[in-house]
Order: sequence, then C-alpha cells, then structure tokens
Amino acid sequence: MSPDVDLTVLKPGRHALRDRFLSLDSRLFEFAAEQHWPYAERILPRLSRSANHGLLWFAAGAVIAASRTPRARRAAVRGLASLSLASLTINTVGKRSVRRTRPTLDPVPLVRQLKRQPITTSFPSGHAASAAAFATGVALESPAWGLAVAPIAWSVALSRVYTGVHFPSDVLAGAALGAGAAFAVRGMVPTRVRQVPPARPRTDVPALTEGDGLIVVANRAAGTSDRVHALLDLLPRAELVECEPADIAAELDKAAGRAQVLGVCGGDGTVNAAAEVALRHDLPLAVLPGGTLNHFALDLGVESERDVGRAVQRGEAVRVDVGRFRCGAQEGLFLNTCSLGVYPELVRERDRFAPRIGDWPAGVVAALRVLRRDRHPLQAEVAGSSHPLWLLFAGNGTYHRLGLAPARRLNLADGVLDVRVVHGGRRPALRLLAAAFAGPLTRSPAHAAVQVGRLRLTGVTPGALLAYDGEVTEVGGEVTLEKLPEALTVYRPLIGS
Repeated sequence: MSPDVDLTVLKPGRHALRDRFLSLDSRLFEFAAEQHWPYAERILPRLSRSANHGLLWFAAGAVIAASRTPRARRAAVRGLASLSLASLTINTVGKRSVRRTRPTLDPVPLVRQLKRQPITTSFPSGHAASAAAFATGVALESPAWGLAVAPIAWSVALSRVYTGVHFPSDVLAGAALGAGAAFAVRGMVPTRVRQVPPARPRTDVPALTEGDGLIVVANRAAGTSDRVHALLDLLPRAELVECEPADIAAELDKAAGRAQVLGVCGGDGTVNAAAEVALRHDLPLAVLPGGTLNHFALDLGVESERDVGRAVQRGEAVRVDVGRFRCGAQEGLFLNTCSLGVYPELVRERDRFAPRIGDWPAGVVAALRVLRRDRHPLQAEVAGSSHPLWLLFAGNGTYHRLGLAPARRLNLADGVLDVRVVHGGRRPALRLLAAAFAGPLTRSPAHAAVQVGRLRLTGVTPGALLAYDGEVTEVGGEVTLEKLPEALTVYRPLIGS
C-alpha cells in the first residue's frame, strides 16, 4: 500500500446527519477501546501486523492450494485475484476519495497499539477489504475452505478497530468493498459451481453400492495414491491396480477382461487410453482425475473421489462424444482436443527439456524455440487449395469462453468438432495471440473457426506432428477427423440436470 500523507485538507462544513453518524462511529470506537477480551491483546495486534501487504493471505492461499484438490487450487487463485482487485481499488480510488484522519489513540491501551502506525488515510480499511476479498473469493469457489478462512478474516477486520487504527465504519466499508471485488472477479471468471454442465444424455449403468465389479487402474506417476485410496474407502469392494506409465495399456486390457466397470486415475493421456479400452470392450468408464489439468473430468463435472464414488454407488452416468483421427492405417481417439502445427511441436520440445529443467521452464523454452523457427509447421489442402498453417485445432465438442476465463466445454455430447485455424504468415507469436483474443465465434485475418461433424485434410506435410490429449504422433498425406456421437458411457453424479 503506497503512503498517502497529504492529510492537510479543509474540514467539511456542518451537516446534521453526517455529524450524528460520525459521533456514533466515534462512540463505537471508544467502546471497543474499553473492552478487554481474553487473549485479544496478545493475538489481535500480531494478526493485524501479519496481514500487512497481504502476506497472511498469500500464506493462506499457499496452504489451501497445497491440499492438491482442483477446487482448493481454484479457491486459492480466486481468493488472491479478489484480494488484488480490492487492493488496487483501495489504493487508486478509495484512499484518495475520502481523506479521513486516523482515530486518536488516547482511549486505546498502549499494550495493544501497533508499533508502527499507518500513515495512510483512514477510510476505507485496506486490511478489512483484503480480508473480505480473500475470504469471499475462496468461499465462492469452495464453501468449505471459505468457512475455514472466515474467522481469520473476521479477526483481522476486528483487529483494525481493536488496535486503534480504524473507525468501525472504515472497516465496514472496506469489508463491503472487498466482498464486492470478489463478486466482480466472479463476474469476469465464473466459478465452476456456476458452470456444472447438464447431466445428459443419461444412460443406464450398474449401481455398485460397495464397488463390487469396479477395477481402477491408477497411473503411479500421477502421484495421486491418496485420492485412489480415498475412493476405495467409499467403495471398499473395488479393486485397485497401480502401475507405471509404460504398463498402463496392458493393465487396462487385463482389467477390462474381468471388470463390470473400468475405472481409471491419471491425467488426460491415461484417461484417453482407458476410454479406448472401454470402447473396445463396451464397458462404462469411471474417471478419477489425477493429472495436472484433467480437462475431460472437469468438463464432465467430476472433480473428486466423492463425485466418482457417489455416481458409482447410485448408478448415475451419461453418454459422451468421442473424437477420432485417421491417417492411412493409423488411427486414434481424443476426448479433449486434436491439433496439428505449432502446438504438437511445442509439446515435443517441452518433453525434451522437462526431465532436465521441469515442466514450466521447459514449456517456456519450447515456446521460444518453436516460435523462432522460420518455417510453417503445417501445409494442408483445404477446399481444394493448399494453405500454410500455424495451427489447426479440433475440439471434441464446442469450447466456450465464460467471461475472461479460459475456454471450456458445457456439453460433451453436442455432436460437433470445434475447429479453429490460425493461418500462416509472418510473426507467428502475434498471429497466435490475435487468434486467442479473437475468440471462438469471430473471424480475423489470422483466425477462422467452424463447427463440423467431420473434417478431411489432404496434402498434409509428411512427418507433420499431431497431438491428441497430450500424446504426439507423426502423420502425413490425408488426415480425417470425425466424431463418434455418444459413443462412451461415463459415470458422473447427476447434478444440474
């Protein structure tokens, strides 16, 4: 918070209603100064100092995110985003709009006064705004975590009056502003709770009350053993097979030969392999998200072992579309996306560097290397004419933008491929960025979008890379992308139907 020391403003003229309000505010402040709550004199001043510059809330966000559940991570990010917006508003508008002096410290016992008194104007309270923004943002995404954070936020707000640095109205105004910032962030980036896709089309599946007949194949490399065992606590008669990534395909085949329901825990690549096996054996699939992104599970409306367990116990499931690509005798399925051009090359470059420097640094290095290359990664014939392309993206279902949030799907059985093309030309980074901002329903010189059930590409550069659900393969010549409508049965709780 930047200091604002210009407090030499003329006092306003008399106004009966305002004067009565300020008099009440002062009496409430003096009443708080007279109170001696057990342990408060030791705890509240320290808590107030710990919230300086948002440090307490950044620490709380780290603790929440460390729980490793998708909802907790989103709650932490939303809380910190709300805090940032509230702080920005306070520092640029709030403190400069009402230049109110701080309360006099005469009624406040010395033991509870802060060692370093703030020098900013008093109205509104930045600490209260940050506390309310963080707590409200967290609660909007995860009510359980919001309930845990709320007492701390309340205590921080109360501490600002108890230590004598704010009037009660300063705190109330700051808290209202902070909560408003959290709702403003939700307006820009809706919460998952508000985005649960409809549970359709429903289908009949076995209800396994204790999990008898369910075999779950878990990718040990995903590091989600605790989540799998939590699922087994809900379904004690289910069978678990944990294996290394190289053994996933073989173990899935073995499990499918004797399972009534095939379960899988891992990232999108592991789920893709399980979907292929489930289709081949005509089995329903139960997906427990266990990777980094978990696009398919989250778009399906499955976030945790509780979601999967409840759906399996109750026999609740839907049918979803599956995408398929063909290139000669080669074919593969995709539940999320299939792409040619820059993105597959980026994935391959990232995989080269990731073992040495980690995933995120490898992604940055890969992007720089790919975008600096002076050649188009893809040449294809579309509508009878050859085009250089930077990227061709095909989504299994329509991807939507919700506010300023990244795109996601609200219907996994809409029967279409969501195809986006970034045309070739100079400056690929600018073209890709322009395409990203153009959105799914607009056209630009750099970007085109169409929704189709089938797409046929000819004249594809031999050796071109194709990525599907995080896996990469080489294609060339003729490539066909098509939909398999409502081909896969997947368990999910029937919420929002």
